[in-house]
Amino acid sequence: MKTHTFGNTDIQVTPVGLGTWAIGGWMWGGTDEAQSIDTIHAAIDKGIGLVDTAPVYGFGRSEEIVGKALAGGRRDKVALATKVALNWNDDQTKVWRDATAARIEREVEDSLRRLQTDHIDIYQIHWPDPQTPMEETARAMENLLKDGKIRAVGVSNFTPEQMEEFLKIVPLHSLQPPYNLFERGIEKNILPYCREHGLATITYGGLCRGMLTGKMREDTEFTGDDLRKNDPKFQGDRYRQYLKAVSELDQFARERYQKNVLALALRWLIDQEGVTTALWGARRPDQLDPVSEIEGWSLDAEAKQTIDEILERCIQDPVGPEFMAPPSRDETG
Repeated sequence: MKTHTFGNTDIQVTPVGLGTWAIGGWMWGGTDEAQSIDTIHAAIDKGIGLVDTAPVYGFGRSEEIVGKALAGGRRDKVALATKVALNWNDDQTKVWRDATAARIEREVEDSLRRLQTDHIDIYQIHWPDPQTPMEETARAMENLLKDGKIRAVGVSNFTPEQMEEFLKIVPLHSLQPPYNLFERGIEKNILPYCREHGLATITYGGLCRGMLTGKMREDTEFTGDDLRKNDPKFQGDRYRQYLKAVSELDQFARERYQKNVLALALRWLIDQEGVTTALWGARRPDQLDPVSEIEGWSLDAEAKQTIDEILERCIQDPVGPEFMAPPSRDETG
């Protein structure tokens, strides 16, 4: 897989990166460490050059697994991205935003230890924290950059106004927003802002929590702590609307490109102007088999228009990913 420069840095990344939220197990029904390590190894073998994780993914579990997978000579084969600025209670029943300098200074050391590395390539504020002054957060990240503990400063789930405030204080290199065929809110002003300011983007949710794999059915059941039990896209008549769209997109992909809807969704994503790397979440090595299906072709303007027409026809009650936003400290009770 070809590499390209990550925004205004000297970091090299690939168009597809590996997302490891599900590998952490939390909100995904648990994890299998050996299988997860094999998945990360398979991603590297297929040429994927960016691995993205976060402390809150399994409350350190995902980072630990990534660290084990990259030990023994694989660390230099990928750009390693993780996050900071979420906190949780001892029994892991509540998560809240915490972008204080103290939290950042503590968490970076914990992440370096779990990841078994001396530096993090891309370090991202996971969610904006309205209870902490932006200057405090930005200065803490600037100090890590100066100390060589991180190579690039990123934010995630920020608005253009929040990025503008951050940029007035210290340099900013990237944004990680949600983006997929079904969740396109960033097209209005966030992607244009990133393009205008030379910021790289790492988009997450490319397959919309599995909806765009083509494997979901109306009777698919989600058990345990699976976040899709609370995702409005997977409920009632709205779920049927999205499934109909998936079916029609799959038919279009097969007739036009001899591909399936999963390949179409990822190809569409990396063809969007302003997308630097699109994350692909996987828990098993075989889930990475379709990686080869997204190379060597692209979508023209006519195909993109057809896709938009399918979405407009099938989905009368669209909804975004807002349900995933964690509370601020004063909302946790």
